[in-house]
Amino acid sequence: MLSPEQLKEVLAIDESDRIERTVSTKKTVKFREAICSFSNDLPGHRKPGYLLIGLNDDGSLCPETEITDQLMQDMASYRDDGHILPQPIMRVFKQAHPDGGEFLVVEVEPSDMPPVRRDGTVDIRVGPRRGRASESDERRLIERRSANFRTFDLTPCPDATLEEMDIDAFLNTYRRVAIEAEVLRENHRELEHQLAGLRFYHLDRKCPTNAGVLAFAHDPLAYYPSAYVQYVRFEGETLADDVAAQKQFNGNLMGLLRELDSFLEGRFTEKPIKNSALKETLVWDYPEDSIRELLMNAILHRDYQSNQPVRFYEFDRHIEIQSPGGLYGDARPENFPLVNDYRNPVLAEVMATLGYANRFGRGVARAQRLLLDNGSAEAEFDLETTHFLVKINKHPAR
Repeated sequence: MLSPEQLKEVLAIDESDRIERTVSTKKTVKFREAICSFSNDLPGHRKPGYLLIGLNDDGSLCPETEITDQLMQDMASYRDDGHILPQPIMRVFKQAHPDGGEFLVVEVEPSDMPPVRRDGTVDIRVGPRRGRASESDERRLIERRSANFRTFDLTPCPDATLEEMDIDAFLNTYRRVAIEAEVLRENHRELEHQLAGLRFYHLDRKCPTNAGVLAFAHDPLAYYPSAYVQYVRFEGETLADDVAAQKQFNGNLMGLLRELDSFLEGRFTEKPIKNSALKETLVWDYPEDSIRELLMNAILHRDYQSNQPVRFYEFDRHIEIQSPGGLYGDARPENFPLVNDYRNPVLAEVMATLGYANRFGRGVARAQRLLLDNGSAEAEFDLETTHFLVKINKHPAR
């Protein structure tokens, strides 16, 4: 709920760069534009912005706007549906109006990792006008980034240089899907500023960030020797059994993710199981998409400063995926997987942009649903403090 002072502010003043009112509940694109622009906080207020649904321009309540639970859920989903990157910090709640009735409030905090993009576009708000950021606007947002590097992937990597980065992959692959085509056509910025705009380069330190190294370096193992995935196939059920096959997946994230995707494709098999004399059901030994979700989750959330790789072990009757680094931030064993937090938010943005993470915080839930739909048991999690382990059992009929 808004405090009495905040309520007076949002109802009394004209629309500004922190206040937007609307009576519509259907303007999906406009809502995302508002959230993105408040996240960028171009004027530098360092205060929340408010999208107010169900209010007329003069602050009076619009009785025709119905504030439903579904509307609240729809608005809350804009936080993690992957359209706004990095994820906005926002709250959605109903607010009582002094004249009776209620309206919906979307409170958006300024991001400490600007510029924030909506489908590749940096939305800003100057006074009551909402628009697209110019190159100089983006430069201001980059320079405002927190000096205290909040996460590992946003931290500069002083030993790395641009010469060690796959710039062609950035310019001709990643940038094309991360930034709107019209913005690209008008882009005249130097390479360093383009990389910095997506959090891959630190302008003050004049070096790539850890996210830039992991995503685009020709050899990220030169900086983080354990940034790879180790696959082993065992002939049995324990680590003491003979090794039937092994493979190491390494390289930058763009290449590593593609290689893993190809490796998983067609690896698991489908087989008919008789339910009765006249009916059969097709089941997988392991649902491929479920294994992919859990493996991508391990790569995203791992501690890249650890000396251990991500381990992907296949046994006769089960698969184990182990990731260095336990639950992070607000995530705890008692609230997992309902509460999620990001050790590597910039890498989360990279994986979402490349199509390897569809909705933030939903990978584990989706994996569990796919397993149940296949008739398999749910995955089992060992949430130790130093690592994250998931065990997936083969379908019992296979």
